[in-house]
Amino acid sequence: MVAVPNIKLSSGYDMPQVGLGLWKVENEIAPNVVYDAIKAGYRLFDGACDYGNEVECGQGVARAIKEGIVKREELFIVSKLWNTFHDAERVEPIVRKQLADWGVDYFDLYLIHFPIALEYVDPSVRYPPSWFYDGEKEIRPSKATIQSTWQAMEALVPAGLARSIGVSNFQAQLLYDVLRYAKIRPATLQVEHHPYLVQQELLNLCKAEGIAVTAYSSFGPASFQEFNMEHATKLTPLMETEAIKSIAAKHGKATSQVLLRWATQRGLAIIPKSTRVDYLEANLAVTDFDLTDDEIAQISSLNKGIRFNQPSNYFPTELLWIFG
Repeated sequence: MVAVPNIKLSSGYDMPQVGLGLWKVENEIAPNVVYDAIKAGYRLFDGACDYGNEVECGQGVARAIKEGIVKREELFIVSKLWNTFHDAERVEPIVRKQLADWGVDYFDLYLIHFPIALEYVDPSVRYPPSWFYDGEKEIRPSKATIQSTWQAMEALVPAGLARSIGVSNFQAQLLYDVLRYAKIRPATLQVEHHPYLVQQELLNLCKAEGIAVTAYSSFGPASFQEFNMEHATKLTPLMETEAIKSIAAKHGKATSQVLLRWATQRGLAIIPKSTRVDYLEANLAVTDFDLTDDEIAQISSLNKGIRFNQPSNYFPTELLWIFG
């Protein structure tokens, strides 16, 4: 079994540097995927309300625990607060629902999924709620501020519902704002990060402030081609670029492993998604070889500043320019 390094969070807890992302893992296979991943050595699982598969992922965890493969305290389970639950009074109730869905008593890490507050949709009406108030096309903002939401997030820690809290998809200005009033500082920032979107200045901020960074969509456009995003389909897939292929050949590694090592060697955590056991194993083995400084620079030079995971890339809207 591969030994995965830990990253020490500002909360004092250790977070595995490599985990399994659960976005787009289909419900019918999610229990087996999580179970197989635990058997392969994964301990960090990155979920979210919006993924719609937390019940099934929890079933995989429960099976592994029941069979004695792992103990709950050996796992690091991550979930996220969806946009429609930003009002302060909605935070704790939805966390308790998500914990029940997972079948656990606490989250190791709980994140604000996006820095956008939408009007509350009761889970009895629709769950996950999606971006739309009516389930079809209406974007209805909430008046909740990030400060009020963060203060509700902070209350989860003494309540024993979350050991660490953090944010996702935040940019520099908003991070600085949170740091001004936070009594519990964000332990992590989770962002889209790959050689086509390096965001080095944002990484520099996090390093200076002691915020661990988790990269999602490490393979760039490959994660988004199924959505028929024009800029994703027109770009050369990262694993097919000459730079990545030549570096992979030199090290005797898969191109996917080179992309993941580019992130882990620079201190980031990663959460690549896969449902195949052979890929799960390969993605886990990305901390036991080193790229040269020139190779890291060569990969970073592929940066185009192109972002894929933003609302306007999935549906037409003039109301959600989150990364403007």
